[in-house]
Amino acid sequence: MNIETSLKERLIKCLLAFGLNVSANEIVIENSKNPEHGDYATNVALKYASRVGKNPRQLAEEIIKSFDYDGIDKIEIAGPGFINFFLKKDTINSIVERVLTEDENYGRGENKGIKVNVEFVSANPTGDLHLGHARIAAVGDSICRIYDFAGYDVTREYYVNNAGNQINTLGLSLDIRYRQLNGENVSLPEDGYHAQDIVDIAKEFNKQYGTKYLEKTKENFDFITQFGMEAELNKIWKDLEEYRVKFDIVTLETDVRKNNHVQDVLENKFSKYSYTSDGAVFLRTTDFLDDKDRCVVKSDGSYTYMMPDIAYHLIKLSRGYDLLIDVLGADHHGYINRMKSALMMQGYSKDTLEIELIQIVRLIKDGEEVRMSKRTGAGVSLRELCEEVGVDAARYFFVSRAASAHLDFNLNLALEHSSSNPVYYAQYAHARLFKVLDGAKDIEINIKAPLLKEKQEIDLLKCINDFPRLVQTAATKRAPYLVATYIQELAGFIHAFYTECRVIDRDNLDVTSSRLALAKAGMIVMRNALNIIGVSAPKNM
Repeated sequence: MNIETSLKERLIKCLLAFGLNVSANEIVIENSKNPEHGDYATNVALKYASRVGKNPRQLAEEIIKSFDYDGIDKIEIAGPGFINFFLKKDTINSIVERVLTEDENYGRGENKGIKVNVEFVSANPTGDLHLGHARIAAVGDSICRIYDFAGYDVTREYYVNNAGNQINTLGLSLDIRYRQLNGENVSLPEDGYHAQDIVDIAKEFNKQYGTKYLEKTKENFDFITQFGMEAELNKIWKDLEEYRVKFDIVTLETDVRKNNHVQDVLENKFSKYSYTSDGAVFLRTTDFLDDKDRCVVKSDGSYTYMMPDIAYHLIKLSRGYDLLIDVLGADHHGYINRMKSALMMQGYSKDTLEIELIQIVRLIKDGEEVRMSKRTGAGVSLRELCEEVGVDAARYFFVSRAASAHLDFNLNLALEHSSSNPVYYAQYAHARLFKVLDGAKDIEINIKAPLLKEKQEIDLLKCINDFPRLVQTAATKRAPYLVATYIQELAGFIHAFYTECRVIDRDNLDVTSSRLALAKAGMIVMRNALNIIGVSAPKNM
């Protein structure tokens, strides 16, 4: 149990004596910035005094009288009723032993028995992944990693829209390029796919099959379309794997539509909420959260994209998930309430589905926006970005701000080898500690670290102690940027410790042994924190 959790539990017991049934989430424990104010502080006396008919200082005094002082040197009341805790040094220093003992599991939460499905990226297999997909992939995968580390049972899912107009356009574009390669005088329409990758796929198709599929039949068109879609998907899988993103389940829209499944769902599950108007079928989503009823079947009998999506979400829920999370582009804002409403029609809570909207990205170089790839003349792809700045920088920069905020990706900064670059700053902190430990292999480490007392040591210890709480908060809020912020704070404390405290002093091996233990603990936590946003922790820089 970390220090903060222990203090909360003891405060809960004290407040219970006053008839207050308070949860741990309602209690705020803060690190004291000034050592004169102790190590930790809480405002519980100010928060609950009126509920028990006392003034805050009076309630604070009574809490202190009944408080369990185990591991605490003294407790003081400050200002109008803040309670400041001064911990015994061995209480703070015990953090080191816990980290070294738990190692890669330090910060990992207990199994919560909650099954979460996270669907993200789900780009149409019609071209390369672009910067928007890159940010969605980084945020979505980091959410999964954080959930997993926090103790949830996580499934990563990719939904392939392979049944719509875009796939038909892919097939048409590929077919025309294939015919051009075989001497036919045909032109690609304006709304076709003009990217170089379509030409490349056509060349590969022509290499494998020659003129075998030039006859204009539905079967031949379907075959070349399938070939193109598989080629595009294989590129996507390769790019995502290099980006450290993998999926547990891939679902095809054509599978959702099999055996008239979508129509069966509409007729058997939504008849109570559907009606026909001007030959089209609508769902009464306004009965729930939506601002207007939504069309699910057009007057020509074809589905809008919403109806197969509803069927797909019900398939996911049938697998036993407690929570569905969709990570989507910001243009899906209107999607949220209509899909929540559809699931509520089937008796699910509105909180069964959560949708994270990811705002747009601008690529900035030399102070100007970069819109086009020099190589292809099209938008910059995920692959090209990673080739330019590396996977670590790409992933870190994409999660460094809240997903709801627009992001300017500074290429110049991502390439800097200086403390201005947050990725370099964090990774250098890890590498620094590794170098120290590597240079002191002959010195025994005292995992109890009893001699840590300097301000820089205590600051680093308290930051390390915050990591388990940070993991749970980031999971609850689905906020990878909180981890990135924590990493910068941790790196700052590591650099201060390294600079101000002489870690290796062979004339004082007792202090050195404690400091080496702290260095190892800091290295472990930095590695664990970087890992849950998919960034590496190098040993050398």
